[in-house]
Amino acid sequence: MTVAREDILKALDQVIDPVSGRTVVQQDMIQVLVVKDGHVGFVLEVAAGRGPQSEPLRKICEAMVLGVKGVKSVTAVLTSHDGHGHEDHGQAHDHNHNHQEGHAGHAHGHAAPKPAVAKKAPPAPAGIPGVRNIIAVASGKGGVGKSTIAVNLALSLSRLGLKVGLLDADIYGPSLPRLLNITEKPGSDGHTLLPIEKHGLKTMSIGFMVKEDEAMIWRGPMVQSALSQMLSDVAWAPLDVLVLDMPPGTGDAQLTIAQRVPLKGAVIVSTPQDIALIDARKGIVMFNKTQVPILGVVENMSMFTCPDCGSSHAIFGHGGARDTAASLGVPFLGEIPLVPRIRETSDAGTPVSVSVPDGPEALAFLELAKKVAAALETVSKPAPQIVIE
Repeated sequence: MTVAREDILKALDQVIDPVSGRTVVQQDMIQVLVVKDGHVGFVLEVAAGRGPQSEPLRKICEAMVLGVKGVKSVTAVLTSHDGHGHEDHGQAHDHNHNHQEGHAGHAHGHAAPKPAVAKKAPPAPAGIPGVRNIIAVASGKGGVGKSTIAVNLALSLSRLGLKVGLLDADIYGPSLPRLLNITEKPGSDGHTLLPIEKHGLKTMSIGFMVKEDEAMIWRGPMVQSALSQMLSDVAWAPLDVLVLDMPPGTGDAQLTIAQRVPLKGAVIVSTPQDIALIDARKGIVMFNKTQVPILGVVENMSMFTCPDCGSSHAIFGHGGARDTAASLGVPFLGEIPLVPRIRETSDAGTPVSVSVPDGPEALAFLELAKKVAAALETVSKPAPQIVIE
């Protein structure tokens, strides 16, 4: 498939320069764009003095281009210009979708066949220095309020005195900028992105760096690259807990996180009705297969209490998540009610856990956080050792 310059520029026009607030295309920062046979090269030119600090921006531009259909590789060079004809050239970085094997030794004839070796078990995924626990908040399907649960759970864990971070791992539908009313762009120390702090949380989202109304038309390798960078290239430490707001479903992005991130456990969010619980079971099975402990199941949008008459109504049913947890042998963490105040505060960017901290809704999230914290203590304890004297 032929890749057009216009496709590359359209993808780059989604990347916001954190200094100017405009896109890198609008700022005329993309120079020497070359497209040939699916291989793309370009220069990202920034103002003098911004060179080292703009490396995260270069990575985002590179990831955006990798997501264009038909692109095989990207070479992105970062340069700074002082306006007097002097340029400071950064290193060129080449990312290729195609892996070539078996070429070593050909310069000296055919290499001898390698002896068969026993396969080793894959190494455990590396953690993030300075982060004690990483947990996933996941759901088998969208529309069950997973992101609202993740935000309020993180805030409630912070209320318990823990140092907490929140990563919006939902690349296709980032919610964190709206849920926390964050409009600024993350800074950089020249090597890593600096998380944006809000209500005592360290936060990061791809939504901080791209236009809110732009569709994220990204392929699998690009999503994996973005997730890896937001985990390893962000100054998270020190943290007691990093909460990952997972993408909904059980696809490639979810498997990538479950297999490559040292998750201490997963919180499964579902509404009470059968159609949501079917997908919640799939999420539990996925985490079980990747050996990630299930910290428990949360029933969101549970009972609705009429604010006028005080009567309770099971609009989406009631107790389904509790029954599912019992049938699968995993903990049940509690119910979050279906009330207008949770939606209203979430839409306003002032989550109920901070805007009405003593209300019944915030207290429900606080109880959830206490159970999650207790579960983390359990899974973090080393197995007992048997000593024979």
